Amino acid sequence: MSLRLDFIASDRPEAQTACARLKALYGSAAHPDVVVALGGDGFLLQSLHKYLMDQVPIFGMNRGSVGFLLNDFSEDNLMERIIRSESSLISPLSMTAVCRSGKEHRALAFNEVSLLRQSHQGAKLRILIDGKVRLDELICDGALVSTPAGSTAYNLSAHGPIIPLTAQALALTPISAFRPRRWRGAILPHTAKVRFEALEVDKRPISASADTFEVRNVVHVDIAEAENLKATLLFDAGKGYDERVLAEQFIA
Repeated sequence: MSLRLDFIASDRPEAQTACARLKALYGSAAHPDVVVALGGDGFLLQSLHKYLMDQVPIFGMNRGSVGFLLNDFSEDNLMERIIRSESSLISPLSMTAVCRSGKEHRALAFNEVSLLRQSHQGAKLRILIDGKVRLDELICDGALVSTPAGSTAYNLSAHGPIIPLTAQALALTPISAFRPRRWRGAILPHTAKVRFEALEVDKRPISASADTFEVRNVVHVDIAEAENLKATLLFDAGKGYDERVLAEQFIA
C-alpha cells in the first residue's frame, strides 16, 4: 500500500529543513491522501483549519516546542508509520461574537474559545448553558470553553480538566476567578450551547478569541460544537490522543 503525501512546515528553520528533506525522500503530491505537518502545536492548529474543508488527514511531526498533538520526528519508515497510525476525529467549536457596534463575527476553534479582559478592570460575565443562567456574575480575568483536543493547552494552564476525545465533553474554565472565588468551572456535554454575556462593558471591555482569531469589545459570545465539521488527526500506533491524555495525568 502506498499513500500520496504532501509536506508543510512552520517558519522555524528546523521545520523548513525537515520539510525539504522529506519532500526529496517521499515526493510531494498535489492531491495528497495525507498531509504531514512539521512544526509545533500552533502550526498543527493552523493546518487543521487549512485542510478542514478538504477532509485531508493530518499527520503532525514535532519540529516546534511542546508538540502534545504531534508525533516524534523521524525521516525513517514514514509511509509505514502513517499506514499503521491511529486516527482521531476532532470537531471544532463554532464561535459567534457580537461586538458593541452590533457587528457579528464568526470563527472556528479546534483548541478553545476564550474571553479576556481588555483593561486593568476584571471582566464581569454572565454564563448561560442551553439558554439557562448558570452563573449570574463571574468576575475574572476571563473564561474559556475548550474542546477535548484543546484541554491540554490553555485550559490546562488555567487549571481546567484534561478531557479524552472519547468523553464527548467540553471544559468550561474560569481564568483567575475573583468572584465566586472557589468556582473552578464545569465539564459540559459536547452538545451544550454556551453563551457569555459581558456586563458593564463600558467599564470592563473584553475580547473573544477562537484559536488565533480575535474580536475586541464584545457584548455577548455564543459557543457550540460544530458537530457537522470534523478533522482527522493521525497518531503513531499505540500513541493515540487518549493514551497521551491518560499518561499526562500521571506525570509527577
